[in-house]
Amino acid sequence: MVEVAGWHVEIEFDEDETHTKAAALLRLRDGAELRAHGKATRDRKDPDERRIGEELAGARALTDLAEQLTAKAQGEVKELRRK
Repeated sequence: MVEVAGWHVEIEFDEDETHTKAAALLRLRDGAELRAHGKATRDRKDPDERRIGEELAGARALTDLAEQLTAKAQGEVKELRRK
């Protein structure tokens, strides 16, 4: 039997004229929550297009999240091999 699972990642943004911060949250089936952050800074010479800052900060938060998830899974594999 195939088990279907899904994850939802929540990302919130905090922005001003030149800075965008992203905070990501992932809740896993084992009850763990992973939180990650990303930042982007707009050069004052660039056009004020906040969407791009969100995309960069969001991508950096997701990269942080992916690294945490990889480390968690690798730790769990090591733990299971010890048993």
